[in-house]
Amino acid sequence: MELIQQNPDLSAYLIADEAIDHHHPRVRQTAARLAKEAVDSYDYARVAFEYIRDAVTHSQDAGDPRVTWRASDVLEQGTGVCYAKAHALTALLRAEDIPTALCYQRLAHDDGDGHVVHGLVAVRFNGAWHRQDPRGDKPGVNARFSLEGEELAWVPDPDAGERDYPVLYAAPHPAVLDALKAAPDRPHLWRTLPAEL
Repeated sequence: MELIQQNPDLSAYLIADEAIDHHHPRVRQTAARLAKEAVDSYDYARVAFEYIRDAVTHSQDAGDPRVTWRASDVLEQGTGVCYAKAHALTALLRAEDIPTALCYQRLAHDDGDGHVVHGLVAVRFNGAWHRQDPRGDKPGVNARFSLEGEELAWVPDPDAGERDYPVLYAAPHPAVLDALKAAPDRPHLWRTLPAEL
C-alpha cells in the first residue's frame, strides 16, 4: 500500500498541537530520559516505541476507566487507548525531530459486532514512511518496531470489511479526537468509537 501524506510539507509532521503537545515539560523530560538509552535516532525511535507499547497500558486491556487523549496526559497517567498511545509516541518522536504521522485502520470489533477505527503512527526514515503500532501486546497481538517491514498488531481482512487507510495525518483525525474529548470514561468511549473515517 502506498502511504499518502495529507500535507506535502514534511515539517507539518514535526509540529505540536493540543494533542501532540511535545513542548510540554513531561514530554520533554520523558524524551530526554529515553534519548539517553539510545545510540542514534533510529534506536531512539525503537526505544520510544517500546516504552509506549510496554510501559503505558492500553486502558481497555487493563480495565482502566480513564480516557486520555493529550500526549502529556497519557505519559502522566500511564494509560490510553490506541489513539492516545499513538499521540504519545508521536509527541516523543517529534520531540527529537523525527517526522511522525498518525494513520489508521478499520478493523472488526473484537466481539464481531461492527467495525472500529484503530490508531497507528508512521515514522519517516531514509526517505520513506514506516507504520508502527504502539497499542500494546496481549494474547494474539505481537507488534514490533520495524523499518524493514511492518510488524503491526493486525493485518486487515478486506472480506470482513477491514482496511488500511493510506492517508498520513499531521494531526489526529477529527472523528478520533472528538470521540476522545467527548468521552467521560472508557466504557462510554467504547460505545462511541468511530467505525470509519
